[in-house]
This record gives sequence, structure tokens and C-alpha cells, in this order.
Amino acid sequence: MPTTSVPHPQAPPKPTWDPRDPVRPLLRPTIRIRLTLLYGGMFLIAGVLLLSIIYLFTAQTLGESAAKLPFEIVEGKVQPTTSWCELPVQGSGKQFNDAVSVCLRYQSDQALEDLLRRSLFALLGLSIIAFAFGYAMAGRVLSPLGRITRTARQVAGSDLSRRIELDGPDDELKELADTFDEMLERLERAFTAQQRFVANASHELRTPLAINRTLLEIHASDPEAPLALQQLGKTLLATNERSEQLVEGLLLLARSDNQIIERKAVDLAEVASRAVDQTHAEAVAKGVEIRGERAPAVVQGNGVLLERIALNLLQNAVRYNVPEGGWVEVTTEVQHGQAVLVVSNTGPVVPAYEIDNLFEPFRRLRQERTGSDKGVGLGLSIARSVARAHGGRIIAEPREGGGLVMRVTLPI
Repeated sequence: MPTTSVPHPQAPPKPTWDPRDPVRPLLRPTIRIRLTLLYGGMFLIAGVLLLSIIYLFTAQTLGESAAKLPFEIVEGKVQPTTSWCELPVQGSGKQFNDAVSVCLRYQSDQALEDLLRRSLFALLGLSIIAFAFGYAMAGRVLSPLGRITRTARQVAGSDLSRRIELDGPDDELKELADTFDEMLERLERAFTAQQRFVANASHELRTPLAINRTLLEIHASDPEAPLALQQLGKTLLATNERSEQLVEGLLLLARSDNQIIERKAVDLAEVASRAVDQTHAEAVAKGVEIRGERAPAVVQGNGVLLERIALNLLQNAVRYNVPEGGWVEVTTEVQHGQAVLVVSNTGPVVPAYEIDNLFEPFRRLRQERTGSDKGVGLGLSIARSVARAHGGRIIAEPREGGGLVMRVTLPI
């Protein structure tokens, strides 16, 4: 039967600012600002329309009243009191009527201009009050969303015990907060179960492997054992050691997926130097030169896990290198307020489209499953998980001429 492919939902657009960045744009498009602009803009438009209607009605009324005088001058003598009203000292009634009409029309125009000017100032003042009032009301209405956001940020720091517990009317925001609390409760139960599983698996998996290793070492050290049995013991010991490495890698990968709660000051330069010392013998055996300057770069995190990042990257750089004349460069520095660890090496050419596959568990370049003596295929997966747990990231780029450039960025 023909199968129809279900289209994958598109990912939501990413924000133009980083939520983890403490320095955010001053006028980022928040809901509060948009509601303020909407309410204030509507008030401003309504005020302009009302002002225009009042101005038109007033102008029409004053124009009609100034066009026809409510009296008629027959004869007499008029003395002007202003400089802008020019009236004849003596004349006929028609001349006086025309002059008075001109003066009244001019006076109405001046009154309209004064009315418009004062109305604009009043509208400006009311607009400022309306925007300030709208901003305050929008903040009051959206305060539950701020509370939800703060709780979500605390949960992102691995504090799953936090709850919103929003009080107030049973509206959409309270329904959202209650749903969020229910989701946090389920997540807390899931993470607690995962931690218990990791602890139990750590004991249940390590103990049999340790017993097997001890028994194999005892039988392999027996001088009276046949040569074939001794060779078999060495093979089983290597297999057992590989299984232990796999178990340790899986447990470390499971633990490092969570955020780091207890953090201490750790210098990446010291971490990288320790990893270089541990890999020095293997690099010498393979004829790989380790070089690079390591400047101080202090971060807050777990020193053991950060050392695991440097060690895994360095071991991969040494093992996956050229047969002769290879080198590995390890540098640490501070760039743009972040600590950066860079491990680059010579090696085989890595296509750009295979970079993402290198970070998947049990995946290597041009082979699906692990099957060599170079490792268990969890090194880069563990490095990426540890970096994420520290709020950082790791990026791999193909190096021109072969090899990789691994860049680890961690917040200070």
C-alpha cells in the first residue's frame, strides 16, 4: 500500500535576542510595550479625530456668526481699541458694518488658532498620561506572565521544585500557570526516576564487570595456565575493559544531560593542561605533537566534567590523526566575555555534512556503529552534553587540509 509522508511541523522562529543574555535590548518587542503602543495609539487617534471634529464645528459656527452681524450701524463715531482692527473714524453705516465684519472674522480666526494650539497641548499631555497609564495597566495585567517567565528561568537552572502557584481570578493566565505547574511536577518525577535509575545502574553494571575483571586477572596471572588460555584471558580482559568504558561513558552521558547545580571556579587552562598530561604518552606513541598556548579562562562549573570535555576532545584529536607529522593544538582564551577552549588537529578530510553525525552516540566518521579500538563512540556526545549542562556549546568545523577544529564556548 502506498504510504503518505506526514510533513514535519516547522520550528518556531528564534528570537532576535538571547534569553540567557543578561544584557537585553532596551526596546525589545515585549507584549507589554506592544499593548502600551496599541492602547496609547488608539487613544491618540481618537483624540485627533475628536479634536478635528470640534475644530471643524467651531470654525463653521464662528464663520457663520462672523459673516452676518447681529446688529446694524446706522450712524455714529467709532474709536478702535486694537491695532489689528481698522475702522473708519467717521463714515456711512455700510462702511462701519463691513469694517466690523472684517474685524470679527479676524478675531474668530485668532480664537480658532488659540483653541487649536491649546487643544494640541492638552492632547499631548493627555497622550503622555494615557501611555503611562496604559503601560502601568499592561504591566499589571501581564504580571502573571512575568511570574511564569521567572519560574521557567529558575527551572532552567535545574530547580524543578519551583512552582508558580498563581493566585487570582480563574482566567486564561491562571489556567496557563496551573498547566505549567502540572508539567513541572511531571518533569520532576521523570528526572527523579532518571536519577534513581542512573544510581542503580551505576551499581548493578559496575559490580559484575569489576568481579569479572578480578577473576580474569587472577587466571591470567597463573604461570601454569596454558598459553592459549592466557591469550584468551588477555582478550577477555580487553573486552571487559571496553565494556567498563562503555558503562562509564553511558552513565556520565546520562548525568551530564542535567544542569550543574554545584559550581566552583575552574580555570580552563588548568583543565586543558591536565588533559594534555594524560594524553601525552599516547601522543608520543603515535608521533603526534601537542602544542598551543593556554591563557587563563576561569568559568563556574564542575572541574571533573570540564576536564572530561578537554580529555575527550584531545584523545579524539590524537587518535584520529595522520600517520606521520601530525599535531594537535590546544588553546584557551577569553573572547567577548566567554571562555573558549579550541582543539584543532591534523587528520583525514571530514566532509561538512558529516559533522553533526560525529556528536551522535556510537557514531563515527563513515561507519554507523563502533567497532575499533579507538573508543566506544561516546566521547563527543559526552563533551556536548557536559558543555550544554554548563550553559555553553561546542562547535566542530572541518579544517582546511584535513582534521577538525573543535571550539567549546562557556559562559564566565
